Amino acid sequence: MGLRHSGFRSIVTRAAVALVFIATAVASQAQRIPPGTTIVVTNTTALSSATATVGQRWSGSLVNNLAVDGKVVAPAGSRVRGVVSDAESSGRLSKPGVLALELTSINDIPVTTDMYAVDGEGHTKSNVAKIGGGTAVGALLGGLFGGGKGAAIGAVAGAGAGTAGAAATGKKEAKIDAETTMTFKVQ
Repeated sequence: MGLRHSGFRSIVTRAAVALVFIATAVASQAQRIPPGTTIVVTNTTALSSATATVGQRWSGSLVNNLAVDGKVVAPAGSRVRGVVSDAESSGRLSKPGVLALELTSINDIPVTTDMYAVDGEGHTKSNVAKIGGGTAVGALLGGLFGGGKGAAIGAVAGAGAGTAGAAATGKKEAKIDAETTMTFKVQ
C-alpha cells in the first residue's frame, strides 16, 4: 500500500508543478505590455550627466493607470524602474553633457522602451559672448592707454581673459530634476 500511495503522490506533485508553470506562462502573457504603448512616469531623484554612469539604476512612479486589453495591470503610482543608458559629462569649452534613461520595469513587469534623453545647454553662444566681450574690453582699454599698438595687445589679453572666464564657468551638464515627468514608448 505504501508503494501505491507514493506513486499517487508523485503524480499529484508533478501535476501541481505543471499547473504552476502553465499559470505562470499565462500570467506573464497577460502582463506583457504591447509595443507602441506610451508610458508616463516621474523619477524620484535628480540625475546629472556629471555623476550618472551607464547602467546606473533609477526609480520613479507611474503617472497614469497602465491598461493592457482593457485590464489595469499597473495603477497610477506604481513603482517603475529603469537604467541610465547614456551619460557623458560636459567639457569646459565644448560638448555639452548628455543623459539618457530607459524604463526597465513597471510593478516588476519587464518592459523595453525607447530612451528619454536630455542634453546640457550649448556652449557656443555663451563662449562667444565671454571671449568676444573680453576681446572688446581689452582692445578698448589698450587703445585708451597705449594707442593702436596698445589696442592690439589689449585685444589679445582680453581674449585670453575671456577664454579663461569661459573655461572657468563652462560646464553645461545635462540634468533631470526629481519629479520630472518623462514619456517612454514600449518597443
